[in-house]
Amino acid sequence: MLALLGLALGARGAGAFLMHVASSCPLAANGSVLDFDFAIVFNKNPLVCYDASAQRFVGCDQGLLGHFAANLATWLNNDTAWVQRAEDRRRACRDVLLPLWTQTALRQTPPQARIIPLETGNARAPVRLTCHVWGFYPAEVTVIWLRNGDVLGPGDHPPIAATPNGDWTYQTRVVLTVAPEAGDIYTCSVQHASLDEPLLEDWKPGLTLGMMLKVAAATVLMVLGIGFFLVGFSRCRARPPAPGYTPLPGDNHPAGST
Repeated sequence: MLALLGLALGARGAGAFLMHVASSCPLAANGSVLDFDFAIVFNKNPLVCYDASAQRFVGCDQGLLGHFAANLATWLNNDTAWVQRAEDRRRACRDVLLPLWTQTALRQTPPQARIIPLETGNARAPVRLTCHVWGFYPAEVTVIWLRNGDVLGPGDHPPIAATPNGDWTYQTRVVLTVAPEAGDIYTCSVQHASLDEPLLEDWKPGLTLGMMLKVAAATVLMVLGIGFFLVGFSRCRARPPAPGYTPLPGDNHPAGST
């Protein structure tokens, strides 16, 4: 019957067509199977549908192909192999999908977080902090900024929607532009279903890389200068007095000694 339909529609002037078998298992939020759908689809329109409660096929096209759909449903019902195929898929929904749903959709993977600072060149807000959060599942996550333990308003750091990584985990980032002062501590707080308590990542202002190099160079020069001074001073102390030198009281070198 399906072959005859293909030959008829494939005749000259019939135009392009596509016929395929589609099945689906709508699930509830807890992973339980709500329904089962099995259909033979023609050009994206269901032609024949499987009634799981009656365990039989019925025509589901009431249009131009309605008469053919009814005849095709009768033919499928007389072929026990097609009914068995539909029942096998229905059992797979019940027996296979729930464990798969538990291992995938219901799993929880905790996030990781890191703060990356960047100089902006703006005197009023010279530092842009980006809190990168990645590797978490499910996608729902809350990221907030704190300054010295006080929550900053969401207007100060508009969130970015979580994006998939391609491995069933997600990532997101939240940016905050600040003018830090000495002693400030900025904290990126991440709340997620996989965490018993928020994940906290701290950042506090410090020396930039350029300043650290300058401080290191100055420290090395200072140490070398002190070293040269101590060496010169010790050599000067060890040098014997000149001939004819009259020692002062307490001097251990006798006059005219060499």
